[in-house]
Amino acid sequence: MSPQHLVVAPVLLPMLAAALMLLGGTGRYRLQAWLGIAATGLGLILSVFLLLRVGAGGADGSPAVYLAGNWKAPFGIVLVADRLSAFMLVLMHAVALAGLVFSTARWQRVGVHFHPLFQLQVMGLAGAFLTGDLFNLFVFFEILLAASYGLLLHGSGGARVQAGMHYVALNLAASSLFLVGAALVYGSTGTLNMADLAQRIPRLLPGDAALARTGAALLAVTFLTKAAAWPLNFWLVRAYAAATPPSAALFAVMSKVGLYALLRLGTLCFPGSDGHDALIAMGLGTIVFGIAGLLASQRLAYLAGYALLVSSGTVLSAIGLEAPRLTGAALYYLASSTLAASAFLLLTDLIERWRNGGAAFPAHQQASQAPFLGRDLKPLEGIDIDEPQEQPTGRALPGAIAALGMAFLLCALVLAGLPPLSGFTAKVALLTGLFNPLGLGHGVTDVAVLQGGSNTPGAAGWLFATLLLATGLACLVGFGRAGMRHFWTARERGVPRLRLVECAPVALLLAGCVGLTVFGGPVLAYLEQTAATLQKPQVYVQAVMRTRAVVPTEAAP
Repeated sequence: MSPQHLVVAPVLLPMLAAALMLLGGTGRYRLQAWLGIAATGLGLILSVFLLLRVGAGGADGSPAVYLAGNWKAPFGIVLVADRLSAFMLVLMHAVALAGLVFSTARWQRVGVHFHPLFQLQVMGLAGAFLTGDLFNLFVFFEILLAASYGLLLHGSGGARVQAGMHYVALNLAASSLFLVGAALVYGSTGTLNMADLAQRIPRLLPGDAALARTGAALLAVTFLTKAAAWPLNFWLVRAYAAATPPSAALFAVMSKVGLYALLRLGTLCFPGSDGHDALIAMGLGTIVFGIAGLLASQRLAYLAGYALLVSSGTVLSAIGLEAPRLTGAALYYLASSTLAASAFLLLTDLIERWRNGGAAFPAHQQASQAPFLGRDLKPLEGIDIDEPQEQPTGRALPGAIAALGMAFLLCALVLAGLPPLSGFTAKVALLTGLFNPLGLGHGVTDVAVLQGGSNTPGAAGWLFATLLLATGLACLVGFGRAGMRHFWTARERGVPRLRLVECAPVALLLAGCVGLTVFGGPVLAYLEQTAATLQKPQVYVQAVMRTRAVVPTEAAP
């Protein structure tokens, strides 16, 4: 199959799945769940295939272009899959599939239309990563935001309504800025196609160029708001903590759409702009804010939210520092932190239910009612967690508690950037890209030549490196304190009831972090090449502008 025709599949699959779910009526949770899992799983397979096909296109990695309606650019709708968008598609579908399977245990039944809304958000995310023009970027933004409004309020409750109102109001204001910014760009350039913008903006007259820069600044504010950059990030932690765990896991990817848009437009349409110092300052401010939150948080969901803020700030700072090798390491860090944060948001639900006693049961009691997609994990019989052991001193831990504790530990290690998992690899790659942008095979002299005589990263680089190390300490303190409170002092609780459909998604997301560690070399090489292609916008531009509409052949008489 041609990769050009695969480009539209990640958008069509969730759209068709959502339509079929709505046609089938409400209350058919099992059928909707299977349909959603099938559509999302197929989307993941096609995204991986698309990533491999695009990545195999040589050093430049020529993008795959789909002309919707068979109208060539810049007149028609264009979907473009290059290394970056394919990578984001794979990450998004992996998290979405895990959240969807997790929801089948209980969360799909606490409100109506969960599965259609979930599929529409997947559609909006896929479209935002693939679209080749600003107008359709706005359209897909609105699709994913409209779906996220419903998912945030799914399950009702005062906390969700309050957090949802703040979230909706802020995003409506950001969408208004998006429209104004896009209108200014269109008024000054006469186009909204990204490839066409890359050609026209350098040739603008001074007055039109100033208007285009104003529009770009408004777009940047919109994207920074959606990326939860400081000081526009006050909404994220409460909203994600209030959302149901499967929705919050997918929201972890949604916060990366703003970072993707900044990276895409910054390298393609506005290269060499003057806003990189502002990006660095906001990125560093976001990291500091996230560190303070990690040290102060008492709730597990808040820890996950502040860890996501640290992730956004780290990637934003790396983008602002403008080094291809550093950008590639930042993309690796983005994948690692997103997988770990999504797993932790799902894990939080299991730990909180156990802590609150809602799912606890005596150790000798067998779990009997199994979800339709799997069976319950039975507890270990004959173990009393409150009975002290004679030799050695301490308490025996049932397997369910040990499983939760191990998953908690792995999430903490990745988010803190401690060895041996992908978080440590990501931080080493970031520091390497910062202090030695040519790689370990080159010396300081080569770096000095590359940087025009300077082999130091500058004040911003040193501050970024310091904060990068400080985030590890903050995560260690915050997660260590939470772990002791929830596991070490849990003396009066029963054994947690764990179901396979709840444990498997967490395990698979953490397995993704392990996979990033084991295959760290190839993945980093791919992402560094991705960052290098972003610095060559002509490859993207030529692929889009040279794609011709298919002329149908006349039928034989």
